[in-house]
Amino acid sequence: MENLNIIIGLGNPGPRYDNTRHNVGFDTIDFISGKYGIKVTKLKHKALIGEGIMEGERVLLAKPQTFMNLSGESVREIMEWYKIPSHHMILVYDDIDLPLGKIRVRAKGSSGTHNGMRSVIYQMQTDEFPRVRIGIGKPVEGWELADYVLGRFSPEDRKIVDESVLNAADAVSLIVKSGIISAMNKYN
Repeated sequence: MENLNIIIGLGNPGPRYDNTRHNVGFDTIDFISGKYGIKVTKLKHKALIGEGIMEGERVLLAKPQTFMNLSGESVREIMEWYKIPSHHMILVYDDIDLPLGKIRVRAKGSSGTHNGMRSVIYQMQTDEFPRVRIGIGKPVEGWELADYVLGRFSPEDRKIVDESVLNAADAVSLIVKSGIISAMNKYN
């Protein structure tokens, strides 16, 4: 199965969390799903998944349904089931340490302040996998972090983030087609 790329967007399941800052990973998977005609509707490995073709390569799109802090359980199940090396997985998620709308592509790295990533790295026992981070900015003074990441964007901020979701999706397709270095050179 070496020729399968697994693309996972992090977020929280259910309509209550739609359009929240923490769900830009899901938003990116939804965009990719629509662009490439890959239905992400099958519930398996504690995730909604769908298989298809992207840039001539086989891909599996996934949206873990475990809630953010337990994302690693679903990711580990998927990776073990498909027996894919971690460098064939691409994770997409929100990052408060990046300015709103900025995206950053990395081949590996720590979880930073992100509990979903902390769970993935813990469950996978490695941080050596490509990721695309989407900046959601920092909460203003006095805001609880949880309230901020689970909050919705203002209409102006949503426009900026929608643009970065498109860029993140493009970065993912470039990783699939040409590798992580190409994507890092173009988007960082």
